[in-house]
Amino acid sequence: MKNNQPKFETTTLWDFPTQNYGDTPHGDNKYHGVTPAFVIWNLVQRYTTEGDLIIDPMCGSGTTIDVCREEKRKVIGFDIVPFRNDIKQADARNLPLDDEIADLIFIDSPYSDNIRYNKHPDNIGNISCENEDFFIELEKVAKEAHRILKPNKYIAWLIGDHWRKKSGFIPVGFKIYTILEKNFKPVDIIAVSRHNQTSNTPLWHERAKQHNFYLRGFKYLIIMQRMSK
Repeated sequence: MKNNQPKFETTTLWDFPTQNYGDTPHGDNKYHGVTPAFVIWNLVQRYTTEGDLIIDPMCGSGTTIDVCREEKRKVIGFDIVPFRNDIKQADARNLPLDDEIADLIFIDSPYSDNIRYNKHPDNIGNISCENEDFFIELEKVAKEAHRILKPNKYIAWLIGDHWRKKSGFIPVGFKIYTILEKNFKPVDIIAVSRHNQTSNTPLWHERAKQHNFYLRGFKYLIIMQRMSK
């Protein structure tokens, strides 16, 4: 593979043992909830060409920016609290962009309040997925993504389910799929294997046995297309 690039995935099961590939960083692998660079690379290869514009409204540590620049794509990353200087400050529900400009939108959103990204009062990640407001706010993100995406182009949303002792299993991925289906045409769903999460320890595996629940082993990568008017 050229420059230690990952393989081009052809199945709906993607298994990446590390966050990064190659010899240069793509994002910050110490950032809580960092996006696997392999995921971005595969989406860019399949759904874009050189010079296309990719938008990441919840850019985190900048993984999307680093991958896209390396692959000669235009890219704009936003976050409500930017992690570094080349990420623009904006709320994913209200982006300072014109309509229908993006060739691909990638979103790796919170799937509850389990990760403390920042203390910004408008951060959706501070709302529990046990609260319906969480999904109401993410639907606003989906509608904004639809506004800025070109017709016939693609959106990819990485999301995980959640389990809480009090409320049990919460199918966050299915709920996001339902939200997206209101505005986009389904293309496919990828299962992205999870590695290195804090629950992958003997203690948590024992708790899962004792209390009869499952640890999260994968995230959904939901791929959809904006249809022509």
